[in-house]
Amino acid sequence: MSLIKSISGIRGTIGGPAGEGLSPLDVVKFTAAFATFLQKQQSGKRLKMVVGRDARLSGAMVDRLVVGTLMGMGVDVIETGLSTTPTTEMSVTEHCADGGIIITASHNPKHWNALKLLNAKGEFIDAAEGNEVLRLAESDEIRYAEVDDLGNVTVDNDAIDKHIERVLALPLVDKDAIAKAGFRIAVDAVNSTGGIAIPRLLRALGVKDVVELNCEPTGHFAHNPEPIPQNLTEIAAAVPQQKCDLGIVVDPDVDRLALICETGEMFGEEYTLVSVADYVLRNTPGNTVSNMSSTRALRDVTEAMGYSYSASAVGEVNVTTMMKETNAVIGGEGNGGVIYPALHYGRDALVGVALFLTNMAKQGKKATELRAGYPDYYISKNRKDLTPDMDVDAILRKMAEKYKNERVSTIDGVKIDFADSWAHLRKSNTEPIIRVYCEAHTAEQADALAQSIIKDIEGLIG
Repeated sequence: MSLIKSISGIRGTIGGPAGEGLSPLDVVKFTAAFATFLQKQQSGKRLKMVVGRDARLSGAMVDRLVVGTLMGMGVDVIETGLSTTPTTEMSVTEHCADGGIIITASHNPKHWNALKLLNAKGEFIDAAEGNEVLRLAESDEIRYAEVDDLGNVTVDNDAIDKHIERVLALPLVDKDAIAKAGFRIAVDAVNSTGGIAIPRLLRALGVKDVVELNCEPTGHFAHNPEPIPQNLTEIAAAVPQQKCDLGIVVDPDVDRLALICETGEMFGEEYTLVSVADYVLRNTPGNTVSNMSSTRALRDVTEAMGYSYSASAVGEVNVTTMMKETNAVIGGEGNGGVIYPALHYGRDALVGVALFLTNMAKQGKKATELRAGYPDYYISKNRKDLTPDMDVDAILRKMAEKYKNERVSTIDGVKIDFADSWAHLRKSNTEPIIRVYCEAHTAEQADALAQSIIKDIEGLIG
């Protein structure tokens, strides 16, 4: 059993003793701590918070605990019910709420769940704020409301529809062009809330021919929910068999977007953001941001148009912070997470779908033709297992020193930029390993670089 407290929220496995997973007692403790944190920020104010969840099996149970705890803290709750992460984020500002909680473990398997914590802007709280929530959870500072001050609950059944309306209202989304293209599109929503949101979005965009795979939001995931190639064999086969123009895959909370070409080949999750950014930059002058473990292709596309690219530390809140600092018009993460500030500062598969389809329709190209227009890079993802007694930070410092003649960044582990490739080394917060991600122009080159870096690590630890 696992309970992980990090910048991305409180997540853990369901079942087992309190403190060793995301037990009911832990849900109550951390929910109350977050409410206390917001109450300290808004002294004397009666708080209002939004709560939404994905369809995973434990969602209803965790939702009842979260909502009941917030009521017990004297917080008024707006429930979006079965929703998406970006929908819940946008609902916070829609309702002028003081914060929000998304109940989702994102791409983790069914026995996981999590509490993702949002501020009044509908954005994830930062590391310092997260640490304060963790401190409060272990303190004696939490106070529950008297009976006359208990919170109330209202339900927003239209949150997804309002999200879709705002996507359609974006100037760069062309519903008429999409409808005229007559696309046939397959969708795999891994039996979660993407099965509600994505088909509904497509039909609102004028796509009349939608092939639905695993779109019933039962929480019984039909396959491993992380949208990576080895988990997407069903839709990869269905797209050419069903003569579809595109396959769309989302993770359980619909903030990651993977695409399948008409041939059944992967468009490449790293290239979801690249393709959307290409379209946005052709129509909106500005800069781009992705995290350090994302493909260099975004930098190439951005600089080819005369704009600036920046790389942030890994983590959505780090990406959005740098986007604001650099006035980026598009950004995100290479795992298929598109952040489009014209809508909101959060990874959003719905806006990614709408912008990608608009670009595809306007250019009159197949998905394979679009993908062929971008630089080819391949990422090799590896790990080096260590022992608990090893000083991982010292190893990373030595690696930075070893490659000091290259362009080295240490804002998030060690990133080594070579002329035609890069290597990114990051330590895990939960286990004694170093993650080694390497990118080059071919898979063979990326794998070779990764093995070279791993050998360097092994040499340092003897």
